[in-house]
Amino acid sequence: MVNLPSTKRPGKPTTKFVFACLVILFCLARPLRSQVASAASEIFRQASEAMQRGNLNVAGDGFEAAARAAPAFAEAHFNLGLVREEQGRFEEAIASFEKALALKPRLHGANLFLGIAYFRLDRLDKAFAAIQKESASYSKDAPAWMWLGVVRLAQGKPEEAAEALDKAAKLAPDDTDILYHRGRAHLQVSKNSYGRMFKVDSHSWRVHQVLAQANAEADRHTDAVAEYLAAIKLAPSQPGLHEELGSEYRSLGKVQEAEESFLRELEIAPHSVLAKYELGVLSLEQSDGAKGKELIEAALKETPGLLHSDYNLGRAEMLLGNDA
Repeated sequence: MVNLPSTKRPGKPTTKFVFACLVILFCLARPLRSQVASAASEIFRQASEAMQRGNLNVAGDGFEAAARAAPAFAEAHFNLGLVREEQGRFEEAIASFEKALALKPRLHGANLFLGIAYFRLDRLDKAFAAIQKESASYSKDAPAWMWLGVVRLAQGKPEEAAEALDKAAKLAPDDTDILYHRGRAHLQVSKNSYGRMFKVDSHSWRVHQVLAQANAEADRHTDAVAEYLAAIKLAPSQPGLHEELGSEYRSLGKVQEAEESFLRELEIAPHSVLAKYELGVLSLEQSDGAKGKELIEAALKETPGLLHSDYNLGRAEMLLGNDA
């Protein structure tokens, strides 16, 4: 079984992300000059600058003062919540985010950070409810989908977590945080699926196949062969098993057994690209350039661009004396 990372809670929202929200909100707040006292607007501007400098205490005091001067200024309450969340004062952050949302229910980011604050306090149901609202209102925001997945994973619902994190990955395919949490979710889904399979029928050929694949990935090729043979005994005509067995025999240097396995695979599944290709490579290792080239080219005709195919075709040409 795969050992999952033991870290249950991800790191705090990055300062970069908070600053991005802050800049957005500062820009949004500018038209409010006609709606709020000019003094509150100036305090808000100075607090924003303090937060950008990383001076959270000054920023917090400033946003608090702006909110007092203009109680209907939703962005001031929101930014105060961002500061309090960065300071680890989550109850205060929640109060500020809820005030901001009461004033402006669709304020971008408010439900997300409200959910994160609840998450920090291990109030997972409230965290999920808030972040779900954010993802519904702003379906193109990768962070909202990521945090929805993080919360679902913490709630022990890896399938739903994987679904949310897959959406996040489509929106931000190179985000390392998303890739990390997505990998955790899919690992847990895989672990649960295999665990269920073992429970349903611990003697099925699929169980032996999984054990064989695990042994192969750990370079325990002799053990992998034993498990593949057990799987084949239960499902002798199952496509793929003989090809995988042949690969393990090849890793052990058992050429004859590998060749017999690949040929048996082609009897069962004549269009098996991998069996043709691996049989071709095996032929090259036996210095049969003509047979190796024929089999590799046949495999490439069905699936172009197989791994190391150019290299292996070059080996074939050298064996045939065509290396000039």
